[in-house]
Amino acid sequence: MNLTDRESSLIFSMMRDLSGDFDHFEVRQRVGQSLLELLNADYFASYVWDSDANRFVAGVQINMSDDNLARYDDYFQFRDPITPTLQRRRKATPVSQVMNHDRLTKTEFYNDFLKQDGLCYGINYFAYDRGSNIGDVRVWRGDRKDDFSDRDTEIVDAIGPSFVNALIRAQNHASNFPVLRFASLCDRTSLTARESEIADLLVVGASDDEICAKLLISKSTLRSHITAIFKKTGLSRRTQLAQFLADTANFSSG
Repeated sequence: MNLTDRESSLIFSMMRDLSGDFDHFEVRQRVGQSLLELLNADYFASYVWDSDANRFVAGVQINMSDDNLARYDDYFQFRDPITPTLQRRRKATPVSQVMNHDRLTKTEFYNDFLKQDGLCYGINYFAYDRGSNIGDVRVWRGDRKDDFSDRDTEIVDAIGPSFVNALIRAQNHASNFPVLRFASLCDRTSLTARESEIADLLVVGASDDEICAKLLISKSTLRSHITAIFKKTGLSRRTQLAQFLADTANFSSG
């Protein structure tokens, strides 16, 4: 495959990320950001399949609204006409290969979910380890761009094995080392007990709706707590919390 200098630079940068020491969520977030730039795309989401619960969990997203993704978690993933077919494929696949775009635009899934955030043309890749779906990438373009090409598919497929290895490495690392929690470091941070509890849920990728349901709080209360967490930690993104937690634990033990 002939790559432009820009594409080569982006792929090398992505490969460096995929060889780094990042947790499962950070791996997918970093890959997503790189893929958006590499594929001239606009939106990214990633989930892990929970076979026991028979649903997708642990979502991360770029440029999609939390409220709309919460609707996917609660409703649309069970009425999704494309993802179950895409999930069975072990290679990058444009959505239009499993459902004609004109047909897709007539579905509830498109009009009441995808279209709400501006998603129009998609490509998915599902990572597997010994038969288990351990993570995926779902990349979308808006309606002012073209559908994904065979060349785009080849690029994602070429990156796929490194993505799988990075997720496996992240899982193994999490299994071999004790899980760090904000709740166990309350005396070493300025977070309250409730803020620490919320920060721990954010680190594992819980959605706003999942946190509210678990802690029996409203969304406005949750957002107030998240604002306080960011202010006290000096962070601006949820994906930075895991690294902050690790740095705090290392500093305290040093």
